[in-house]
Amino acid sequence: TTGPPSISLGMTIGRSLLRDKREMQIGLPSPLPRCLIPPMNGTGKKLLICDCEGTMKLDAAALGSACGQELHIHRQLCRAELDSAREAAKGPDGCTICCTQEAPLFDEIMGKAEGTTRYVNIRECAGWSAEGEQATAKIAALIAAAQIDAPPTRTIPVLSEGRVLVYGHGDTAIEAASRLVGRLDPTLVLIPPGDALPPPVTRMPILCGRITNVSGAVGQFTVTLHDQASAHPSSSTALGFGTARDGVTLDCDIILDLSGGAALLSGDDLRDGYLRPDPGNPAAVAGALLDATDLVGEFEKPIHVDLDDSLCAHSRNAVTGCTRCLDQCPASAITPAGDHVAIDPLICAGCGSCASVCPTGAISYAVPPTTVLAQRLRTLLRQFVDAGGEAPVILLHDAKEGEQAISLASRFARGLPARVLPVAVNEVTQLGFDILAAAVAWGAEQILILAGPAPAERRDGLAGQVAYVDALLDGLGYGAGRIAIVEQRDPEALSDLLYELTPLDAMPAASFLPVAGRRALSQMALSHLHENAPNKVDAVAMPDGAPFGAVTIDTDGCTLCLACVGACPTDALTDNPDAPMLSFTEQACIQCGLCRATCPEKVITLTPRISFDAAARTPALLKEEEPFECVSCGKPFGAKSSVERTLERLVGHPMFAGNDAAIQRLRMCEECRVIAHFTDEQPMTGGAVPRTRTTDDYLNNPDADEDD
Repeated sequence: TTGPPSISLGMTIGRSLLRDKREMQIGLPSPLPRCLIPPMNGTGKKLLICDCEGTMKLDAAALGSACGQELHIHRQLCRAELDSAREAAKGPDGCTICCTQEAPLFDEIMGKAEGTTRYVNIRECAGWSAEGEQATAKIAALIAAAQIDAPPTRTIPVLSEGRVLVYGHGDTAIEAASRLVGRLDPTLVLIPPGDALPPPVTRMPILCGRITNVSGAVGQFTVTLHDQASAHPSSSTALGFGTARDGVTLDCDIILDLSGGAALLSGDDLRDGYLRPDPGNPAAVAGALLDATDLVGEFEKPIHVDLDDSLCAHSRNAVTGCTRCLDQCPASAITPAGDHVAIDPLICAGCGSCASVCPTGAISYAVPPTTVLAQRLRTLLRQFVDAGGEAPVILLHDAKEGEQAISLASRFARGLPARVLPVAVNEVTQLGFDILAAAVAWGAEQILILAGPAPAERRDGLAGQVAYVDALLDGLGYGAGRIAIVEQRDPEALSDLLYELTPLDAMPAASFLPVAGRRALSQMALSHLHENAPNKVDAVAMPDGAPFGAVTIDTDGCTLCLACVGACPTDALTDNPDAPMLSFTEQACIQCGLCRATCPEKVITLTPRISFDAAARTPALLKEEEPFECVSCGKPFGAKSSVERTLERLVGHPMFAGNDAAIQRLRMCEECRVIAHFTDEQPMTGGAVPRTRTTDDYLNNPDADEDD
């Protein structure tokens, strides 16, 4: 199939806005991979290729050799030769159709076919190009990558009953709300003073107030009002309102904001169910009303990211460390939740910025998983080279605006060069260091990321990841500038830019397989790039914020309290239970800063870098000293400097001043300290407990004093 749908509708009216906003992002034009791709030889999968009425110059022999099967090039597969598709539907192994434009027609033909039908776009991506006749290797690579399926997308149910809150000024808001009556269940909130002509018939609640807070998403918004009041039914020439109240909350499914002021939500354009047209633009208001009517029914919203909170490095012991995902989320879907973060899937817009910058892999992208994208890239590059392609350039783009730009470039300009391999992703902001470094290691000479129309500041996380890989490649001697974000979205200018790319030195292609976990994938790529580097240095300095680096300490100031060990979320800092010792494994460090923030002596410094020294993979001793021995039993406990520093600080404390016994107990191990505490005379004790007299005592010595 063409990938998971953006929204599965149960009951809905018309076209869903959720679907309209997400379908081109979630439903990619060709399937993305889930597991290792088998060779195309012997798979039994029928390959149907059409030259689209001769508009593409395809070499059947060369393409068949690259794909591992004998091919027949159709001329009009979707019309005159439709029987070929019907015949392919009879096989149990499925087929691949090299056409996406007529996919709905072929879906009808395939009907209940046993096998899976896949679609791949070879026309706009390869054949319709000034270099279309040289694109055989590229077409073979696109077909090979299309053979790998993506896992089903997890979803969360959303129910919208059509309760819409219309917020705005005067007659404009009243007219908009009135047009929704009968279709939705509107509530009108007029911004004070609420001057407007009262409607002849009250068909909806009319309130006055200012919205001070909005939370939630489509189907479950909560709105807080200040100066809220209800309209008087006796209003004549102008609406009048009753006594105002503060802190009134309303629940609704949809918000139609016609205020014309600042957005009520951060990342307002990403929040499903929040509509904010220009109230002075009647066409925009009409479009928003239509969109509102589409947001009624039962929906399934994709869960774009997965969270493993056990890997999260946000906080330890109320000390904040990593905040990368919190800083990058444009929709405010991520919030602190103790030592880790929490992600609201209903608010999450699927941009993937959090997964891009997460240093531990606690947050991973799920539409599709990163391992799927990695396998597709590896397959694409290897098949391209095996089919005779040279100097591959990866063009990463989103599956909406990016695909449209490529399509227009193929129709009105020179299209894509034969060596430029387009790869559709849900959002380009989901791309991180791991996937970019791996693509370079698998042989991509250059990687271009086609930016979408979102504000540039929303790509700060992506720009940081690009900067890290660029610094790595430059430091290893491969040269800077191999990875870049392309702002050009004009189809003709984009095509010209791609044809004017200067060929660079070829990258040595690796053969390692994609592995789960961003740190593991990154390390595989780093190992290959260093092994084949023109400048095989021991370490490469990285920009601030990079999730790689060293921890250094001022050994003179360190007391080996080991607070840093308890705070480290990745066990990069470790101790020795048998001796006062602090060790550091650089390869495990993510530069979260928890150790530095926790250190009471403030002697820890972070140094962002990537070390290729073998010692970086094993614990390195940072500080060791002799233990302090218990003055009572001689058992070693704690570090000598730590105990002495504690004594130095507490000796003048009111609880210890002049109390030699208490000071002495601080020099003891935990067992001896407890014994000494209950052995020494205690100020709150009541003396010796008198012996209990029994009946025998009275009978044997009746004259004895009771105090004896």
